[in-house]
Amino acid sequence: MKYVLVTGGVISGIGKGIIASSLGTILKSHGIRVTSIKIDPYINIDAGTFSPYEHGEVFVLDDGGEVDLDLGNYERFLDVTLTRDNNITTGKIYQQVINKERRGDFLGKTVQVVPHITNAIQDWVTKVAEKPVDGQEKADVCIIELGGTIGDIEGMPFIEAFRQFQFRVKKENFCCVHVSLVPQPKTTGEQKSKPTQSSVRELQGLGLSPDIVSEKESYWLFDCRNC
Repeated sequence: MKYVLVTGGVISGIGKGIIASSLGTILKSHGIRVTSIKIDPYINIDAGTFSPYEHGEVFVLDDGGEVDLDLGNYERFLDVTLTRDNNITTGKIYQQVINKERRGDFLGKTVQVVPHITNAIQDWVTKVAEKPVDGQEKADVCIIELGGTIGDIEGMPFIEAFRQFQFRVKKENFCCVHVSLVPQPKTTGEQKSKPTQSSVRELQGLGLSPDIVSEKESYWLFDCRNC
């Protein structure tokens, strides 16, 4: 199993979902089976109680799961049928870990973010990635979109989990795609790469080095060979 992690920097709503869906479409066009996971770092269990004015319309899956709109994009782009388990939230992870603690599964140990929460995240991703989503065999590649922006406090446990995960599955089976912004101030008309440089540096400081950097820009991007 190969894993592709899609992260975002500089601003939220930069288009990570479309990038993740498009990557999946490209892989499918080459005969590769693809599944997807969306991670939302909010503490809500799911998107069912959200105001549509705050987070957009809720997408309802075949199993009744109320999830983020991005999972609707995944289903349409990739022609797959996802379940509520394909949407991971901070609330779901903490609920699972706390339930285990109440049952005594940790044998009296102090339950902490590292390793218990980070291990739960990795185990959830591994388990869901193995599930067939097209009614046939399991997928070859799992594309994981990490919601929010690099540097957000609520996303830190997930970043640490994937820092560990890249060694768990071996680096040759893990690819990190970072989506960032290249602004072009009207005052100068010049495209600025500094926000992306800072975002990539911050991601590297957290233990993840992007293999691919995808830039969001309103105009044609400059020749990056001169950066």
